[in-house]
Amino acid sequence: MQRNMRYSSHQSHLLLGINGLANVRQKMTSTHNLTIVRTIEDLRSITNAWRRNGQTYAMVPTMGALHAGHLSLVELAQDQADHVLVSIFVNPTQFAPHEDFSSYPRTENDDCIKLSGYRIGAVFCPNAKEMYPEGFCTHVGLSGPAQGLESDFRPHFFQGVATVVTKLLLAAQPDIAIFGEKDFQQLRVIQRFAKDLNLPTEIQGGPTMRESDGLAMSSRNAYLSNEERTKSVQLITIMRQTAQRLQHGELCKAVLQDGLDALKAAGFKPDYLALHESQDLKPFTGSNLTQEQLGDYRLLAAACLGKTRLIDNIEV
Repeated sequence: MQRNMRYSSHQSHLLLGINGLANVRQKMTSTHNLTIVRTIEDLRSITNAWRRNGQTYAMVPTMGALHAGHLSLVELAQDQADHVLVSIFVNPTQFAPHEDFSSYPRTENDDCIKLSGYRIGAVFCPNAKEMYPEGFCTHVGLSGPAQGLESDFRPHFFQGVATVVTKLLLAAQPDIAIFGEKDFQQLRVIQRFAKDLNLPTEIQGGPTMRESDGLAMSSRNAYLSNEERTKSVQLITIMRQTAQRLQHGELCKAVLQDGLDALKAAGFKPDYLALHESQDLKPFTGSNLTQEQLGDYRLLAAACLGKTRLIDNIEV
């Protein structure tokens, strides 16, 4: 891994002059001055050219419906590599039949408008047949940090995430891939399997971006009604109150139960409010946190407000 990655304005124009790319570029589309590719073959033509020229690139995998949180990850990627590669793919294998795959917002044109203000080398927008061709039958299984929390309520989720992220990283082979810390368990799962499978990509996390009232930014926030949006801030409010009590050494079990009760009273249907180690996500098993343990734990929560499921986490 090249750790000292600096951007060269001269390098950014080399792609047009690389031998063998002329025919490939005819099959690509250009929207808002962005190069959009839809096949793995065309993606590799671009990334292989970058590598041949000694250029680095960072990837930001997304499901689209981009917001300021995603764009903060793009900014982190810009700071560390010659090129930024963004993928937009609503992955069907991480949704259960009763979940929101069909209604998940698909806003490719708007996403490209938002990305046009950044130094984007390419946007990879495959369809499901490209990622999962006929006969596809291989999936990535997980344990470790994938156990508990989300897996207790969405048992299909991490296998779908691990499979698609593995395919994206193998297709693109970026120097760095950046994921948001809002999906903290997902981040730790990806870091774990990337290490276990010796994937040649450094997995980084980007800080959770929040609205002015504290709500963690999420594409699914668009599902909230006006009334629900007003109530939604209670999730982070209650989490912060819970974290403060834990930091003061109160009994963990009682504090977490009080937090769950407060979420219910505020109109949420909570799935979990739990304290886990930050690195390996093992659940806290003691009676209360000591001063020496502060900063080593994460408070994680998932709760439904109406039909919208919100997740969040903060350091304790």
